[in-house]
Amino acid sequence: MKRNHNPSSDSLAQTSGTAEVVDALISNVLENIRLQGAVFFAWQPSWPFATGVPSECHFRDLILPSSDQVISYHIVVEGPCWATVEGEKPVRLEGGDILLVPHGDAYAISDQPRGPSDQDIEPAQQFFAMMAAGELPLVIQDGGGGPGQSQLVCGFLGCDRHPWNPLLEGLPRFIVLSRSALHGPINDLIDIVLRECGHPGAGSRSMMRRLGELLFIEVIRQFLQHQGLANNPWMRGLADPLVGKSLSLLHGRIAETWTLEKLASEVNCSRSVLAERFSRVIGVPPMKYLSQWRLQVAARLLRGRQDKILSIALSVGYESETSFSRAFKRSLGTSPSAFRRSVTSDGGHLAENINFNE
Repeated sequence: MKRNHNPSSDSLAQTSGTAEVVDALISNVLENIRLQGAVFFAWQPSWPFATGVPSECHFRDLILPSSDQVISYHIVVEGPCWATVEGEKPVRLEGGDILLVPHGDAYAISDQPRGPSDQDIEPAQQFFAMMAAGELPLVIQDGGGGPGQSQLVCGFLGCDRHPWNPLLEGLPRFIVLSRSALHGPINDLIDIVLRECGHPGAGSRSMMRRLGELLFIEVIRQFLQHQGLANNPWMRGLADPLVGKSLSLLHGRIAETWTLEKLASEVNCSRSVLAERFSRVIGVPPMKYLSQWRLQVAARLLRGRQDKILSIALSVGYESETSFSRAFKRSLGTSPSAFRRSVTSDGGHLAENINFNE
């Protein structure tokens, strides 16, 4: 998982058409997971130090009660330090490295290799409760008080994982990127964050949350550009000319009445070739993919808007409220109206009873 950036590798724009198409698809997926910045701060621990972050289920409700999942990342400004995701080997992080933990796994960051433990839960819960309440400064200084010191920027974001997100599901348990290999606005964003932490002003906390969201998107873009193509089925789809064009059509015209025959005609190939290629690269047939993505978009609309259920059904391509409700309940185990009530009343969490195999 450690740095395997290959500058000579083909870019997505080169392999799948225009950069605009790739950007539109990635943006569409990111918009439909409803990123929410929650906690963002600078951390300056003196050595020795060890801090464990438990599984996100232990603190999600404290900072992001309306999200399905917490994504965390850490930018090492001054190192070295060690990161250990539960069940994985420790990874040494140098100054400039970026650690991303996209699936809410437990992990620890320390001056020496050390894994997470159950003893991390209560201190973490206390910390996140205080940070969410604005009771802690934007710069946290702790540790053993020794002469050595590390400096990190730490961000925790929420997202909607359910009912389905092809981009997030294809990410590994953790990602490490080296800032020296990165390009574009990410370095400028990191510099802005450091300045804001050092000299906070009016609205700094709100600004930091927005910066946290932007930084996460940039980290994902850099990872997908340099490392994610081989390991992420959805990104391999973008890099395939036939599958990439199909994905662009399905995402761009989600409400259209699609059939395999119509999609094959649009991408100028036979139904059998399209079905085989799409299934092999993405892992599901084109029409199954479309059904899953329609429900993801519909779930976001049910969470965030008060439109009539029929209006939402039509906007994502269903011909009637009945057909939409049937598909929604078959896959999520609950009706659209019950889903809307549950995400309003219980903070937004959805039971883990989703089934896309029917």
